[in-house]
Amino acid sequence: MERLPKLFLSVCVLCVLFSCQQSKREKAEAIYKRAIHYPQGSMMSINGIKRATEIDSTYAQAVYELSVAYLKRGLPHKWKPQYDKSVLLDSIHRIPWRGYLYLMFYRDYEKAISDFDLSDVITPNFKDAPQGQSVDYWRGIAYLGLKDYENSIAYFDTYINSETEEFGEDWVEMTAFLYRGIAYFESENFEQALLNFDTQLKHSRNRSADAKYYKAKILQKMDRIEEARTVIDEAIEDFNIGYFNNRPYVEVLRQLYIEDLEALKTTLQ
Repeated sequence: MERLPKLFLSVCVLCVLFSCQQSKREKAEAIYKRAIHYPQGSMMSINGIKRATEIDSTYAQAVYELSVAYLKRGLPHKWKPQYDKSVLLDSIHRIPWRGYLYLMFYRDYEKAISDFDLSDVITPNFKDAPQGQSVDYWRGIAYLGLKDYENSIAYFDTYINSETEEFGEDWVEMTAFLYRGIAYFESENFEQALLNFDTQLKHSRNRSADAKYYKAKILQKMDRIEEARTVIDEAIEDFNIGYFNNRPYVEVLRQLYIEDLEALKTTLQ
């Protein structure tokens, strides 16, 4: 009989601890949901999310979002330690995303590739897709950044072939053709480069300042100057109405500006 009060007390303690844990998460979630209504990277957002992580340090979504807020605020010295905390809580999802951030925000191609490769190890039967694109696509860009054209083309081949076989060529991210074309262009395989630029134009309703810019450069090398002039004029028109490769927050790899197009046009006169 003496054991019954002790057992009852133990159960009560466990219930109280469980209740406290639940209330901590609920409170953290409520603060987090208010904070994310503010612009990403704003101090109101950062302070709110930070408060949520202080209440519940195991709240993985808030821990991750705080790192993103630091990144978009331009605070890399705070982003990395905070992001590493999120990796400890959810390595399967956060490692490929860290690769994307290394690639797009820091141009650290080696670290990006290392994380993409690691994601294949920890999810061997699943192809991770940070920002909605396969890690093969992102590896293609990373190797292009390193000017390792052979590996860049190989990974774009893998990505494009996989998407085409499973869903059809229309489902392939159009910039995969653009970047594979650039890899061929920079390795001076102009025939394959043109095929890729034409494929991108086919899928973008013939609107792409980037594809036309590189086509004009190839036509110039072939001494087909009149054709090159026509194409660069079309490229400038496309650029001015917004048909060029870009992303929010970051400069994309091989980003073009209107000055690049106008400089090429000048050389064609």
